[in-house]
Order: sequence, then structure tokens, then C-alpha cells
Amino acid sequence: MIAAAEPPGAAGPLAGLRVLDISTVVAGPFAATMLADLGADVLKVEMPGTGDALRRLAPHKSGVPLWWKVTNRNKKGITLDLRKPDGRELLGRLVAEHDVLVENFRTGTLDEWGITRTWLQQINPRLTILRITGFGQTGPYRHNPGFARVFEAMSGFTRMCGEEGGTPLHLGYPISDPIGGLFGAIGVLAELYRLKNDPAARGQEIDCSVTEAMMRTLDFLAIEYDQLGTVRTSSGNRSQYAAPGNIYATSDGKWASIAASTQSIFERFCKALGLQHLITDPRFVDNPSRVRNWQAIDVIVSEAISRLSLDELRALLHAHEVGFSPIYDASDIFADPHFLARQSIVSVADDELGEVRMQCVVPRFSETPVAVHRAGPSLGQHNDAVYGALGLTAEEVERLRAAGII
Repeated sequence: MIAAAEPPGAAGPLAGLRVLDISTVVAGPFAATMLADLGADVLKVEMPGTGDALRRLAPHKSGVPLWWKVTNRNKKGITLDLRKPDGRELLGRLVAEHDVLVENFRTGTLDEWGITRTWLQQINPRLTILRITGFGQTGPYRHNPGFARVFEAMSGFTRMCGEEGGTPLHLGYPISDPIGGLFGAIGVLAELYRLKNDPAARGQEIDCSVTEAMMRTLDFLAIEYDQLGTVRTSSGNRSQYAAPGNIYATSDGKWASIAASTQSIFERFCKALGLQHLITDPRFVDNPSRVRNWQAIDVIVSEAISRLSLDELRALLHAHEVGFSPIYDASDIFADPHFLARQSIVSVADDELGEVRMQCVVPRFSETPVAVHRAGPSLGQHNDAVYGALGLTAEEVERLRAAGII
């Protein structure tokens, strides 16, 4: 059974926070959606006619963008041309009613349109402004265009992916964009805490570089080079810091990911596979020794696992309390009993597709339940309601629509 999206009374810990999302594609919208998932009231702004470029990225169903439906879920959506004076005036009226502005235009673009920090905070002095860009608001690359593959390549991440000695490898998903969005959302929450504790404080800008977010995620990469002079490169599926640690083929043509990352796990792993003699083998006596001799131990482990089916391997490793994972695809996720029990995939109402299923909100809260209330809006879906709430008459809304302002 797939869970219904919204438990009764679900509001989330950020209920009451109002966020204006004028960003595009993934990183900025992802940050705003993290806030929306936790209960914030988020208004997504798109260009009239064309909308956000994410709408044109695959996959689609009958012309409806599926990626969009998740990245911009839990938001209301309007259209507004920020480049035009009338559009800027309407933006100002919206800014006055919101706590946070999220943008990811190339550095300086909004200033060129007259949407400066000074102008924004004349309207709303406590406005928090999250700026997510590839390289940040300063430095020689600040005006450079970018996309996820650029940020991943320049952070050192791509060089760590791929087969040993082979071509660096990009993943099949632009992982740096949601990582940048997560760092941006954390920045917003930190600033809101500061403002909460200082009622007289002026809101500040948050400069979030997606490339720097990727660099930070790689944790030991910089200190390893600084202290050891080591440049870490690709090693395929093999773990570079624990052995055995790899993806292994089972007798029934399936795959299992295993990492014996501590000595106790290694010893239990050996007992599970009937390889107790490895525990006292001088080559494998501790993790540093095993990492040095990873090829030798991998041959032994691979051979032992290749004689077992995935179910047989699972039973042995579970009996000896050794963590492992089969390699899942999306269909496996939908069928897994743990994810079903946790309601990790939820059913969500959508005005274009009827009902869609997507990931639940992460994390969960004991006292302020969170939920996916709606999939990403259709283009301009809430124009009439939002502009009507600003005091515009139906005739004024129609005039703005005809003029291409909304």
C-alpha cells in the first residue's frame, strides 16, 4: 500500500514561513522545496509563456515534465516577467509579504534589472536573500555560467569516479544541484535563527556556491592533499579506505554492495563466508593491511560470493550481522518491504496527471508532521488566486496577462 501524501493536521515545523522562489532549474528550486517540505509557504515564480527551463528536461509524460513535479512540489506557482517595470513593481509587492527570497541567476543579473539588495530591503528590511550560483558572488569566476557537470568536475568529485586508470566519470544524475540546494536551505535556516534572536536585525544575503558545496561534501579531499600530498583519483567500485569493499556478483546474476569498514565487521564477514583463515592472515590482519592488499582479498571474496545466490548471501550476512545491500533500481525501491512499511514513497495529487508517486519528506518530525501536499504546479496555476490576494482586479490581471507581464 502506498501512503496518502498528507496526514491530518500536517503542517511542518516551518509553518508560517513565507518563501518567494524566483530561481530556475534545480539547485535554487531544490533549496526552496526543502523549506516547503518542512511546512513553509513557498511561491514559485516563472517567466510567462516559457516557464522554468526544467520543464523542458526529460522525462516527460504526454508533454508533462515529471522532474519538475518533484523538484517544485509543495509550492504554488505564478508567472511574472521580472525584467519589465510592471513585473518589478509586482515583485516588490510580493517581497513585502515574504520572509525569504531564493534566486540563482548569474551573479549581477538581478542588479541589472533593478532588483538590488538595497531595493529589496527598502521594501522588507528583514528579508533573507539566498543566492545560489555555480561559483559565488565574488572571485574571477563569479559571472561564469555553469551547470552540474561543471561544478562536479571542478570540485574534484568527477575525478574520483570511474574505473581505476580510466576516463573520469560523470554520474547519471546531476548530484551537485540538490547538494547545493541543501547547503542553501541550511543557510536560510541559520539566518532565520539569527533573526529570531535579534528582532532589530536586518536580513542578510547568503552566498551559496554549488562548487564549494560539492568541495565541502568531499570532506577529506583537501586535507589529504594538504597533509600528505595525495591526489585522490578513481578506483571503480572499490572502496579506497576499507577492504574488502566493492560490488560483487552473485551466482544468479545479481549484485551486492559490501563494505567491511571495521575490524569486527570484517571478522563476522569472514565467518559468514567460511573464510575464517583470512582473519589471521598477515596480509589481512587489520584494515590498513587489507587496503594495501585489496586485490588479493578481493579475488578471494569475489570467488566465495560468486558461489552464492543473492538470497543465500543475504541470509548468511544477516545471520552474522554484516551490512550489505543489493543494487536496486526504481522498481526494487517500490517493492521493498521496508520502504513500504516506512511509506517512503507517497501518492500525491496533481492537477495535470491525476495522481503521481514520489519520495516522502525527509526528515520526519514527531510533533509537527510533514507531508507532500501537492506536486509541482502547472505554469501559472495560481496566478488568479495570488494576484487577487494582492488586490488586483480580474480586469487588471487580464491586462497584465495580455501584456506578457504575467
